[in-house]
Amino acid sequence: MALLKAAVIGSACAALARMAAAAQPGAARPVPAPMRDLVWGRLNFLHTTDTHGWHGGHLQESQYSADWGDYVSFAAHMRARADEDGVDLLLVDTGDRVEGNGLYDASSPKGKYYYDIYKQQNVDIICTGNHELYVASTADGEHQHTVPNFKQNYVASNLDYIDPKSGERMPMAQRYRKFQTKNQKLDVVAFGFLFDFTGNANNTVVQPVRETVRETWFQDAIREETDVFVVIGHVGVQMPEFKTIFRAIRKQNPLTPILFFGGHVHIRDATSYDSRSFAVASGRYFETIGWMSVDGELERTALSEDAGFSFHRRYIDNNLLGLHYHTGLNASTFPTEHGRSVSAMITKARGELDLDYAFGCAPKTLWMSRAPYPGDDSIYSWLEKEVLPDVAVNPSRGDVPRLVILNTGGIRFDIFKGAFTRDTTFIVSPFLSVLTHIPDVPYGMARKVIKLLNSAGKIMESGPMDNRFMAIPEQLAIHESIIYETPESDDHLDASQQKPLADGAGKRPRLTEGYTTRDDIGNDGDDAVHQPVNFYVVPNCIQAEVDFPSDGEPETVDLVFLDFITPWVLMALRLVGGEYSDKDVQVYVEGTFTDLMAGWIEKNWPKHC
Repeated sequence: MALLKAAVIGSACAALARMAAAAQPGAARPVPAPMRDLVWGRLNFLHTTDTHGWHGGHLQESQYSADWGDYVSFAAHMRARADEDGVDLLLVDTGDRVEGNGLYDASSPKGKYYYDIYKQQNVDIICTGNHELYVASTADGEHQHTVPNFKQNYVASNLDYIDPKSGERMPMAQRYRKFQTKNQKLDVVAFGFLFDFTGNANNTVVQPVRETVRETWFQDAIREETDVFVVIGHVGVQMPEFKTIFRAIRKQNPLTPILFFGGHVHIRDATSYDSRSFAVASGRYFETIGWMSVDGELERTALSEDAGFSFHRRYIDNNLLGLHYHTGLNASTFPTEHGRSVSAMITKARGELDLDYAFGCAPKTLWMSRAPYPGDDSIYSWLEKEVLPDVAVNPSRGDVPRLVILNTGGIRFDIFKGAFTRDTTFIVSPFLSVLTHIPDVPYGMARKVIKLLNSAGKIMESGPMDNRFMAIPEQLAIHESIIYETPESDDHLDASQQKPLADGAGKRPRLTEGYTTRDDIGNDGDDAVHQPVNFYVVPNCIQAEVDFPSDGEPETVDLVFLDFITPWVLMALRLVGGEYSDKDVQVYVEGTFTDLMAGWIEKNWPKHC
């Protein structure tokens, strides 16, 4: 049946595949940059994480405009090189593949096209992210589609699924995987974890990592004979969960290499827990393809105190010219038939979902964190001053002043000057959040809520109530310099100008702005050399005052907020003496905030650019 389904998909896309040159129609042309080479070892990895539905690539950003079909072609060429050299290459993915792009979110049911597109890549070890679990139907989709699509390659070490019909609780997938690599027959024991997430739907159960590592099955697994442990997880590499797993494995295996692949915090990051362990995270939104290589005496029979290992990492821009460079190919020789077919599947899905339909034309670029807040170029100032006052309107409460609070994490991406499309709505605001409210809150209490949400002490910073989870994920790892790339560039240079970093021949192309990562290993991780961009910290939440009296202060207000932050708002009110609970929270405006924002744009921005 699976073969028949694949044949049908291939037949349906054959005509489009013949026309798909690479990336998606209308995507920004890739731009060249000085390059750092990849360092190959005996065991090599390609890593994706937090792709959030961006499998069509970044249509408005030249540096990340390759699509999932291009990645399929890239992986095929890299596997071929590994085979030729007699080394091994594994692909890993660490979750959050959904929510954040129209390719996933715009279909009904969600993921109608995504599952078949994503499974075209042959991923060797794959696990779950928190975004696969927020909504019960999304967790159902993961269990019904992605788990069987990847069979024995899917690992769920601390995640269970509850069958909706029988009520039976079972592992989402196998707890760990033991296998041999293709060329060197190295034994690998692999785990797949999720951080201690508590916001999951009631058809899933996430076991805390500290409990999982005490389980009998885990203790047995870390005593298996193996050449290397690979721990993939939807976990930041600086987060305590990975360090707990590292200590548990290392206690039983003092010499065995342990490799970690993380995610969740949307940054490029790397660290080493000891001289025989290495951890890499590979960004977000399919901007980055991570690379790790390990060299040395990997066989357990050769392990000794003196056995040395070398680890290397690269953060590969999802830039077609860079993918050409790393494979030694060009626009004619790089695309594989399979890769072209996948690009065609994406083109077809985008067309059927009408993702290019424009609600209006953005008059300027609005940044999440590349412009200071408050400020004219901040997306949050735009929301606070223009959007929230217009959309946070309940006709039956229209004469009541209101404070409207939006958490910054509810916005997921910048708005670029130009067409604001159906796709853009899900890119900027992919969630099903709605505006709720508590009516007639004394203003003396309500006015203190925003300050508590943005700067409260330990009482609101523990466990699931950690205030940081209201803000953008990148700020979970504030030590990192978050760098983005500027989409507008007039310098569409010839691909021949894609040069190695050390190659002084010819004119060096002007540096585009982009990732200039600093991690615990150093500042040479990015494959492309960029001009750095400033990152500005944003608050957890913003607030708009709407329909306040021209003189004096109101006695009471409607406290309006996104439903996602209800627990934090209720806690803040309790801290200032307000006795409110979930039963006091009511829907304020019908429709999701995403729909309200799209409606505002359609009404206020020009239709054509």
